[in-house]
Amino acid sequence: MIVTTTLTANRAGRPVGELLREWRDRRRISQLDLAISAEISTRHLSFVETGRSKPSRDMVLRLGEHLEVPLRERNQLLLAAGYAPAYPESGLGDPELAAVRQAVRQLLTSQEPYPAAVVDRGWNLVDANASVSIMTDLVSPTLMTPPVNVLRLTLHPEGMAPYVLNLGEWRAHLLGRLRRQVTQTADPALTGLLEELLAYPCEDPVPEVEVPGPGDIFVPLRLRHEGVDLTLFSTVSTFGTPLDITVAELVIESFFPADPDTAEYLRAHARRGVE
Repeated sequence: MIVTTTLTANRAGRPVGELLREWRDRRRISQLDLAISAEISTRHLSFVETGRSKPSRDMVLRLGEHLEVPLRERNQLLLAAGYAPAYPESGLGDPELAAVRQAVRQLLTSQEPYPAAVVDRGWNLVDANASVSIMTDLVSPTLMTPPVNVLRLTLHPEGMAPYVLNLGEWRAHLLGRLRRQVTQTADPALTGLLEELLAYPCEDPVPEVEVPGPGDIFVPLRLRHEGVDLTLFSTVSTFGTPLDITVAELVIESFFPADPDTAEYLRAHARRGVE
């Protein structure tokens, strides 16, 4: 088990009070509201943010929880306050995560013959089932060199983009998710990824706001595979009570057919794969 002690570059050396104030501003929570939810006085919170008072370890953790700071960044808050990190960051191959690996593999296998993949915080591919080949078969081999970033794989002009029939709509959906993640984590690596993806060409109109049309209940992925038009929708799963950074940052995305023809095509594609 590895306990991470790496600070985000632009936060290294900054006092804990400044970081807490930044998270509070990012969450758009007033000092009063945070003080009430964390059951401390507004005066004490003000002293912590301005550096006039050093928070205890428990206080840092309490404020981090009420501000919904991700586990990785809570460790940064603790380090800035002079305390050891509280949350471990295990490798997926570590014995401690054997049950997690088994659960993930079971979810991926049970999703067959429909695609499912696991990504980390940076949207890098961690694992996938065999049915994901219906997407990866379409992309340039250069994009499949590890670490494989699934957003780059999807939106790059040498990736899935030429085969996504509603590229503008799907691009807006993915970039919207990434923007929310950037807001939640303040991770400069994710900010850089967002800037890279925004620079990719897209001839389709990209909606600024996702507004459903008549009968729409989700944003579909419309994909052309071997001359056949497929329509899928996706669900996202995370671990509900993680205390390890690696586990907290895992996301399982599962794709389902949105119509009977797509379902039959995916079943037939899976049968061909095992013949």
